[in-house]
Amino acid sequence: MLKICYSEAGGEMIVCVAVVGHQNNPLYIQSFTEADDALKLHHIVHCSLDAVDERVNNPKKSGPILNEAFLGLLYPTEKYKVYGYLTNTKVKFIFVTTDLDVRDADVRNFFRRFHAAYVDAVSNPFHVPDKKITSKVFAERVSTVVKSFGLSPAS
Repeated sequence: MLKICYSEAGGEMIVCVAVVGHQNNPLYIQSFTEADDALKLHHIVHCSLDAVDERVNNPKKSGPILNEAFLGLLYPTEKYKVYGYLTNTKVKFIFVTTDLDVRDADVRNFFRRFHAAYVDAVSNPFHVPDKKITSKVFAERVSTVVKSFGLSPAS
């Protein structure tokens, strides 16, 4: 059963996270909501890849954003906001939130921690590059990062 992850900071909620490979192949996707919404969230993540491609392939429109990994808000819907992050190896991180008033600093901090968890997972000598991430340690670490979303960093 999937669990709903609220941060303790008051209602900010990440409902889905994903890691997508450089060829738009899903490497990891996890929903943190009811099973009925999981398919819809997977569809939203898939559709967000078009927004990522548009920003990467049209540098004139995206301006200085291309120089950094944080892609910012990819697109909002009535119910969700979708944010993206692109690594230098063209791996994409996506997350979907129901909080329509998210601070940029919180999103950047989330992606830094999510990226660090990903690097640790793929640095495992038993991990096969460009294959789905099946590590339970990675899944637990992602859940911890999701639950702490919106909380001020301790340092």
